[in-house]
Amino acid sequence: MDSATAQQTQVVVKPPANFAVALRQDGRVDKMADRTLEEYLGFTRDASVAWIDYTTKDLEKDLERIAQAMGFTQTPIQKMLSGFYSAYEDTDTELGIVLPVVKLEKFDMTVQRLVILIRGNFILTVHNESVAALVRFSRYAQTFIKKLNAYETKDKVTLILERIIDENNDRNFEYLREIEKHGDEISKQLIDENVSKKELAQSIYNMKHVLIGYLNVMWAIKDVVDSLQYGDADLITDDEKLLDRIGVLSINIDRHIELSEQMSNVLASGLEVMQSIYNNKLQTINNRFALVTAYLTVLGTAALVPNTIATIAGSGVFMDPNAQPVWYWPLLILSTIVATVASFLWVVKVWSKKGDDY
Repeated sequence: MDSATAQQTQVVVKPPANFAVALRQDGRVDKMADRTLEEYLGFTRDASVAWIDYTTKDLEKDLERIAQAMGFTQTPIQKMLSGFYSAYEDTDTELGIVLPVVKLEKFDMTVQRLVILIRGNFILTVHNESVAALVRFSRYAQTFIKKLNAYETKDKVTLILERIIDENNDRNFEYLREIEKHGDEISKQLIDENVSKKELAQSIYNMKHVLIGYLNVMWAIKDVVDSLQYGDADLITDDEKLLDRIGVLSINIDRHIELSEQMSNVLASGLEVMQSIYNNKLQTINNRFALVTAYLTVLGTAALVPNTIATIAGSGVFMDPNAQPVWYWPLLILSTIVATVASFLWVVKVWSKKGDDY
């Protein structure tokens, strides 16, 4: 293989920034890419059904202009963009949907928007250039749309919409596996005594924070899917079998919500374990201080008792050393021994009783 051939094999074909796929009345499927909005609009006029995927650098800034150029005049664009993560706006002749698209890099999660606009016989998806949720579907869009020739227009639109939502969900679901991977690493660190507990606690908190954001995304998507299934939009099919396919999407979302909640509970248990570890360490340190205090009490008592006796009984003796009685020093020694033994036995008795209580 020569160098030129090797270079050709290394070239990665990137998907077009913008493209449109249309199913004609005679069953043909046409596709065009990297054209203007006006060209795309003309491309869809004689189509049985069409899908246009359009990317932009600034979705919030350009969406209203794109929607108007494609003939969407009834959909409240600004209202859709003001939603938390998702939106569902049905104006009978137009349908506007906003779905969240997750991007996760370790503990840094960002959420972008995928806007879906439906009017008549075509679907328009608009998103930022960094969103790659529909790349896989775009490669097989022609094959998929060609199979829809036998369906009615509403059924075709519904099936394309269902596939777009499913592709976006699959991309979002992939990040749950990544979150699980990080959660497994944290679980491994929990049994490692050399790991900084402070850093570990911070990692658990960050992971739980990501899971809360991920759960919000899942609930937002579920709201849209449920609205599609039960909202009775005029542009969506009334066929129960096709609506059941949207119901399957909702069931899959429910499963991932349950998995996320279970993982959140596991991480919460990890925080409780961390708290128990800290409490045990504090209790151990407290017990050591108590033991030191107890032995200091023994030493203090051993010194205090004879010192008191010496102060009371010997205050006049030391003024005249020749007058010291024979019993004076034996008394001090004996009182020291008795006080030390008595205080030591008392400390041992109290400490052993405390141990029995635990």
